[in-house]
Amino acid sequence: MSSSDSSPGLDNFVQQILQHHEVWGLQGDDGWAVCPSVEFEDTEVFPFFSSEAAARLLCTGEWQSYTPASISLEEFLEDWLPGMHEDNAMAGLDWSAELDGDEFEPATIAFALNGN
Repeated sequence: MSSSDSSPGLDNFVQQILQHHEVWGLQGDDGWAVCPSVEFEDTEVFPFFSSEAAARLLCTGEWQSYTPASISLEEFLEDWLPGMHEDNAMAGLDWSAELDGDEFEPATIAFALNGN
């Protein structure tokens, strides 16, 4: 999905995290969960979730060593998204347990969050 596109998944993610003021990621002994992009060559994707329950769905199989970890909305906006932009990383939002879902550029997410 291109950075200029919106989607129901992005809109729902934004609504949920604005309501709860937190984002969920997966944290393990070696740091935050990351995987290769299926859309962009040589690009990493950080999976983020709008709820702890959604994040927990991925903590199985090869990801069983990860646990859901909360990130404040402020930290996500001020640290995570700019850092991911600098590193040319993408964000996967509310992926299914099969790692299905769209990938978004950090600027797209920041724009959607600041537009609400």
